[in-house]
Amino acid sequence: MLVWLAMWSVGYAMARRREEQQTARRLIQERAVAGERARIARELHDLVGHTVNLMLMQAGAGRRVLDKDPAKARGLLSDLERAGRDALTELDRVLGVLRSDDPDGDRPADASGVATLPDLAQRMSQAGLRVTVQVGAGLDLPRSLDLTAYRIVQESLTNALKHADASGADVTLRRDGQWLEVVIRDDGRGPVVGYRPGRGLLGIRERVALFEGTVTYGPAGRGGFQVHARLPLTSVTTAAEEPAR
Repeated sequence: MLVWLAMWSVGYAMARRREEQQTARRLIQERAVAGERARIARELHDLVGHTVNLMLMQAGAGRRVLDKDPAKARGLLSDLERAGRDALTELDRVLGVLRSDDPDGDRPADASGVATLPDLAQRMSQAGLRVTVQVGAGLDLPRSLDLTAYRIVQESLTNALKHADASGADVTLRRDGQWLEVVIRDDGRGPVVGYRPGRGLLGIRERVALFEGTVTYGPAGRGGFQVHARLPLTSVTTAAEEPAR
């Protein structure tokens, strides 16, 4: 009897262990799927949301001046076409990254990053939002952080153009010790009382959290809206990761 009880106990313990291992593997797989879905959602939201809003603004501006200033309307239509082509190029890049097993894998030389912020500022200015960009010295960023900083700026400017009724925005990137600071401040009407952050701001928070950084957003001191992100430089710099150029 004692032998039978001992054998039953061993068998029961082994069965429970196998069940716990299967449950743990299932939870890991579910978390991996959820994380991948969140990554895809962030990339597509940043790309599609920004580009579509920009194209809508350009199309609206072209319609308003079509009869009064045909030459300006043609210029806006050219900008609209260029934005569409750029969106297709960027979509190909995003889909290529999403298909890759390495999310920090090689990116095309013209991929979005801090170096392309002046191009982003020009596109936003053409859509009606005057943007100034200041990038501090010594910002040789790892590739993943380089893209994240760009996406934070892109989403913040898109929100300023779409929601804030802003005419201008200032973008500042600087190094503060072992931290990268990204600050975007617009001159719009600021948030309404009781506002809740939308998908764009939540996406920024998720991106910053991946680097164990911090982000705050809300009314700016002189009116308008401000996004202030701090991202650690040391946690993402590895021997195998080259700075972005």
